Amino acid sequence: MTDQEIYDLRGLNCPLPVLKTRRKLQDFAPGARIWVETTDPLAVIDMPNFCMTEGHRLIETVNVDGGHRFHIERG
Repeated sequence: MTDQEIYDLRGLNCPLPVLKTRRKLQDFAPGARIWVETTDPLAVIDMPNFCMTEGHRLIETVNVDGGHRFHIERG
C-alpha cells in the first residue's frame, strides 16, 4: 500500500459508503487515487458497481480485518 489517503468508512452500512465516496471524489482531480476502508459486507458488490457506473477505476480490493479496503482512481 502507498501513502495515499485512507478514507475510513468503517461502521457505515449501505448505501452510506458509496454515497460518501462519491461526495469525496467530487473534490479530486481526474487520476487522483484514494483508499476507502469499509466494514459493510455489501461494499464488495457496491464499490465495484459504483466505480463502473461513475467512470472511476477500481485498482485493487484488499481484505482487511473486519472488512475491505478499495483503491480507487477518480475518472
